[in-house]
Amino acid sequence: MFSETGKRTEQTLLNHLQAFGRGDVDAIMDDYAEDAVYITPQGTLRGRGEIRSLFESLVADLPPGSAFEVSQQLIEGEMAYIVWSGESGKLKIPFATDTLIVRDGKIVAQTFAAQMETKPSA
Repeated sequence: MFSETGKRTEQTLLNHLQAFGRGDVDAIMDDYAEDAVYITPQGTLRGRGEIRSLFESLVADLPPGSAFEVSQQLIEGEMAYIVWSGESGKLKIPFATDTLIVRDGKIVAQTFAAQMETKPSA
């Protein structure tokens, strides 16, 4: 059973995953606080503007209709953790993981790491 904080975190994560599945970058960005921080192996993105560019690129490479599966989801208070995989005509992601910190229904911090393979052009 989740606390109220855990329920809000779960709902924010669900909204986020559904928006990603639809390829709706505006809805994805609605989940983030203005000053959110997003950490990747390539560096740190700060604020919605920098984070938006990452999702515009990711949605272009993994568009709606692509294979996408969340294999693990854990919620603990303000923290959400997911393990997922996906594949499109352009990209294969056999393993990816995100950790999100959610406060007042907004993602304030997130980490992301993935094994990504660009497919050869057809």
